Amino acid sequence: MSAEDLEKYETEMELSLYREYRDIVGQFAYVVETERRFYLANAVELIPQNVGGEVYFEVRMSDAWVWDMYRPARFVKHVRVITFKDVNIEELDKPELRLPDKLG
Repeated sequence: MSAEDLEKYETEMELSLYREYRDIVGQFAYVVETERRFYLANAVELIPQNVGGEVYFEVRMSDAWVWDMYRPARFVKHVRVITFKDVNIEELDKPELRLPDKLG
C-alpha cells in the first residue's frame, strides 16, 4: 500500500466517522474531551483524585460513543479514563421537539 493509498484510506475513514457522529449526536447528553479522545455520553462523573500531592482526574462515563476510527466497536456501556490533563465536559443543547404546523 502506497503512502497515497494510506492517506486516501484514512481520509475516507475519518469522513465515515464524522457521518456516524452527525447521525448519532442527538442521542447523547454530553460531549467529553480528554487529551486522547472525544466521547459522547449520557452520564458523566468527574472525580478529582489527590495522591501524594499529585492531582489527577478520573472520568466515568456510561452509555458512550468513542471518536476513534481504528476502533471496531465505538459504542460502549461504561468508560473509565484516568488523566493528569484537562478534561472538558459540555452538556449538549436539546432543542425542543417541534411539531409541524397544521396543514390546511
